[in-house]
Amino acid sequence: MFDALLPFLAFGTLVGVLILARISKRRTDDLRHDPNHKKSSLAKDGPGPRLFN
Repeated sequence: MFDALLPFLAFGTLVGVLILARISKRRTDDLRHDPNHKKSSLAKDGPGPRLFN
């Protein structure tokens, strides 16, 4: 009985991970192309690290 359920659970998990990855990629691309978004201090063209506030 449970042998037939395992492929459906595996496929459902795979589809869920792919959907979350696609959402994360779209969100990252949107932020990357937004000129008003603050750059990370670790970015090559960012403001640089602040050692003292």
